[in-house]
Amino acid sequence: MQRKSAYILFLAVLGLLAIGIVILFSTGAFARDSQGDVYFYVRKHALWLGIGLVACIGAALVDYHFWQRTWYVWFGVAVVGLTLCFLPPLRHKINGSWRWLSFHSFTCQPSEFAKVAAVFFLAYWFSRYETQSKQVWRGFILPLAIVGVLLALIITEVDLGTTVLIGATTFVVMFIAGSNLALLGTLPLGGIGAILFLATCIPERLARLTAFLHPEEHKLGAGLQQMQALIAFGSGGIDGLGLGNGRQKMSYLPYAHTDFIFPIVGEELGLRFTLIVIFLFVLIIICGMTIALHARDRFGLLLAGGIISLIAFQAAINIGVVTSLLPNKGLPLPLVSYGGSNLVVALFSIGLLLNIYRQGVLEPAPPKEMAMRVRVTPRI
Repeated sequence: MQRKSAYILFLAVLGLLAIGIVILFSTGAFARDSQGDVYFYVRKHALWLGIGLVACIGAALVDYHFWQRTWYVWFGVAVVGLTLCFLPPLRHKINGSWRWLSFHSFTCQPSEFAKVAAVFFLAYWFSRYETQSKQVWRGFILPLAIVGVLLALIITEVDLGTTVLIGATTFVVMFIAGSNLALLGTLPLGGIGAILFLATCIPERLARLTAFLHPEEHKLGAGLQQMQALIAFGSGGIDGLGLGNGRQKMSYLPYAHTDFIFPIVGEELGLRFTLIVIFLFVLIIICGMTIALHARDRFGLLLAGGIISLIAFQAAINIGVVTSLLPNKGLPLPLVSYGGSNLVVALFSIGLLLNIYRQGVLEPAPPKEMAMRVRVTPRI
């Protein structure tokens, strides 16, 4: 499996990218700011895809230990980028969140880069202090405090989704690193409690939480997106309405090209393609776990584990939101949704996995004489 994991990973990523481009082509003309131009978002997505492929190739070629040696640089860049989101000339507000930086026509989301910076730090920390992973100070309090700097900046921007994503990934990396299980067990309860408390203090987030608990009462307000997403899935059925024939993208379902692109897949292409999308993510997770388990060193193991956790949790949260299993979080579907920063970071993460694969410990090949053995049938 290890020898084929990179090829399977590549094909799964290619499949998700292809589905994303096709659905974006179908929904782009109806999206806000496109002004009816079918190719408006497709062109922008193609530009970001090109940048992401360059980042992917670079990450696949550069020794992944480079990120171990320079983790503090990227952590600092992430902190600076998140801090700039509080400066009025640069910050850009969407849906009550100040998590975007705007430079004329160019917009980016620093919290996307903060996700990878957090994984760089955690992999570095627990590979350096391997023997102290179970200690309270260096194995629990210090790493959480340092990651907490990023989380504090992100949650102040009112980005609860990315906060949950980085927090869950931190938990997984610390679990893989062998942190104290008794202390780790307090993280999910404490994190969920803190998120719920903050959500009740922010009117817009409280409305989303209330709409999640009582969807029928808020189907025209805070619960509109999730209700319309369910209608899209129901309309598509098993076979779908046909590519381009979806109706929910016609101003019924907001952000059908970004956070809620998965329901459009279900409406136009049907249940079969939604299951294919989920299957491709499962393949990515399995291949990523295989690459992590065959990493050459501890840093590679933790880095691959953190990267695959980011992709897996984000996909799970997005699918959970659009199927009304989770409150609305505003996270795009990796490799499928439109979004420059998210696409570049996702492809960069795939490049890191490929680099760890290249330097990983391959499974022993079968003996040559066994591979070349041929059964000869005597002629009569």
